[in-house]
Amino acid sequence: MPDRDKTEALRDEGTLNPRPEAVVDARFREGEFFDPRDLVQVKYEMLRRVRVDDVAVTQAVAEFGFSRPTFYEAQASFEEAGIVGLVPKKRGPRGPHKLRADVMEVLERLIVADQPLRARELAGKLRDELGVEVHPRTIERAVGARKKKPG
Repeated sequence: MPDRDKTEALRDEGTLNPRPEAVVDARFREGEFFDPRDLVQVKYEMLRRVRVDDVAVTQAVAEFGFSRPTFYEAQASFEEAGIVGLVPKKRGPRGPHKLRADVMEVLERLIVADQPLRARELAGKLRDELGVEVHPRTIERAVGARKKKPG
């Protein structure tokens, strides 16, 4: 059962290699230390083979199941942030993507200075005026961020 636990842990952390079968490097096919399911370990070893073992990039990417652009992206990320740079970044929108300029204009018009923020009420008004569903907590964070910005 430890293999299943590790696979689940790698998946939960976002570091499960989607193509472990593409890793044909001998070290990953023999023994237990090197695990082709561990995306961070596979990328690190690919970079190490090029840098330390002086293997050509084209050979390394073939053995580790990546493309050349992926190699160079991993190399740049590693040089910038170390091993942490090899951990995939979270996918999806960054920041409050529903709070476009028109939504923020309506919010600024509805917010009264020195009055408590009623985010649920504001969310309802946004829905009525613009047809946009925005979670009250998103409104609270956006308004809090606006107040902190020097202006």
